Amino acid sequence: MPDFAAPIERLIDQLKHLPGIGQKTAQRLAFHLLRIPAEDALALADAIRDAKQNIRACSVCHNITDTDPCLYCTGANRSRRTICVVEEPHNIMAIEKTRTYNGLYHVLGGSLSPLQGRGPDQLFIKSLIERLKGGTVEEIIIATNPTAEGEATAVYLSKLLKPLGVRVTRIGVGIPVGADLEYADEITMLKAMEGRREL
Repeated sequence: MPDFAAPIERLIDQLKHLPGIGQKTAQRLAFHLLRIPAEDALALADAIRDAKQNIRACSVCHNITDTDPCLYCTGANRSRRTICVVEEPHNIMAIEKTRTYNGLYHVLGGSLSPLQGRGPDQLFIKSLIERLKGGTVEEIIIATNPTAEGEATAVYLSKLLKPLGVRVTRIGVGIPVGADLEYADEITMLKAMEGRREL
């Protein structure tokens, strides 16, 4: 015999598919949705449906968007001289929050991971190379994650792009602000030492 009515069981089961949501959290969310006014729950359902129906990939940079090309690719104040390469669309928000970068973006759609069957052909690398043919791009900033896969992707892109006459840089990584050096692992400390700069 099920613990809850069939519609609640179905809702809990669907919520468990979300990242970081286990059985208990799914139950709490399900009962929260039952407690809130019907219009609020239906507004959530409509927002999910609207996002699934209207969000697509930008044909230029592969960012998620509801207009094609996206707002970053068409922005009048965006510099056409730099392209920041990221793994996933949500990585763009971390860079935009700094309010210091005003160039273009390119979303790879992941990182190189032979163990997961992701090679160069599964990423949007060819379209990045196509974007360089106009000759206006002076610098590619590689902002892949500081993981083994992200580092491998950065090295691969660097070797691929440097012969094309464009400057290739990598974002700095190291000790986060407010952290204690005592808790830094050796790779993080190594990257921090390598990325040191003049004061």
